[in-house]
Amino acid sequence: MRFGRKPQGKPGEWYYCVQHHKVEEGPECPARDRLGPYGSRADAEHALQTAAERNEEWDTDPRWHDRPEERGA
Repeated sequence: MRFGRKPQGKPGEWYYCVQHHKVEEGPECPARDRLGPYGSRADAEHALQTAAERNEEWDTDPRWHDRPEERGA
């Protein structure tokens, strides 16, 4: 028997499990392994693409270039 916290979430919320590489409705896997919640299954299916796009936006945002080599220091 495994002790610990149960995954939290609600049925009707969609998640993408990065450990199992699958879309889930409600709490199946632990929160540390999920992206979401998303409003629809389709949004959850594109979770990795959405994360990659957001990372690219943040990486190219001039307000977030705080590394010394990028500041000209």
